[in-house]
Amino acid sequence: MTYDRLVCANCAAPVAEGRCPVCRANRERLTPQGLSPAMLLTLAIALLAAIALLAAVRTV
Repeated sequence: MTYDRLVCANCAAPVAEGRCPVCRANRERLTPQGLSPAMLLTLAIALLAAIALLAAVRTV
C-alpha cells in the first residue's frame, strides 16, 4: 500500500496532501529514500553484463 491511499487520523485528510504536521511527518517517513530494489537489481545486471563484455573482449 502506498501513502497516497492513507487517511490521517489527526485531520481525516489524505496523507498525500500533507494538510497537518502529522500528515507531513508521515509523508516524509513513507517516501522512499535511496535506491529501490528494482534499481539495485538493474544495476547488478548492468555490472555483470559489463564484466562479461570485458571478459569477451580480452579473450579475442
